[in-house]
Amino acid sequence: MKPVVAIVPSAGSGRRFGGGKTLLNLQGMPVIARTLSALQAVDEIVEIIPVMRSEEMEKALEIVERYGFTKVKKIAPGGRERQESVSHGLALVERKNCIVLVHDGVRPLVTPEMIRKTISALEDLDGVVTAVAVKDTIKEVSDGMVRRTLDRKKLFAVQTPQAFPCSVLVQAYAGVLGSGMYFTDDAALVEHHGGRVKVIEGEYTNIKITTREDLLLAEAFLKGRA
Repeated sequence: MKPVVAIVPSAGSGRRFGGGKTLLNLQGMPVIARTLSALQAVDEIVEIIPVMRSEEMEKALEIVERYGFTKVKKIAPGGRERQESVSHGLALVERKNCIVLVHDGVRPLVTPEMIRKTISALEDLDGVVTAVAVKDTIKEVSDGMVRRTLDRKKLFAVQTPQAFPCSVLVQAYAGVLGSGMYFTDDAALVEHHGGRVKVIEGEYTNIKITTREDLLLAEAFLKGRA
């Protein structure tokens, strides 16, 4: 198997949370430290590139040293949008013949098993994404009125990690550079360029910390693992 380089976008502004989330304490460890710990534990990953807000980079370096994250050799500066942040991380990938794994820094409950499962599923595809079936009925709404009810059986909530051949992701990013198009995840960008992307089953506990309620939920999940 090709070596794997993990890019960890962690430069979000945290508008819905009311501030940055990656350095928050989660059961005795910063959120980003829990995320990096899961990635560090996966043998297939040879390098981890966190992407941080400029004002948090020094603190991130301290966390890397404190917890002994030896696979972190460089940190990329964040961009205005997630897409720009990931592109900054991609620019630091020196191993072009590798697999790139993208995982949100604010999904600290990901397991090494889920990461390995994502990597191994890539095979000869252009991408692999983790996702879970939605539990709620989803309605399309416009101007406060229901336009249609979507078929729940066909709907999945997409997560990270997501894995891609490095060359595929680089080409996809090059194709939208300067176009003004923005995508909410890397798989959508690869799909836009005709890539074959496979969905595998994710984990309901692999939540993204977006609101303060999410932080409480993450704490509850961690207590349940103890």
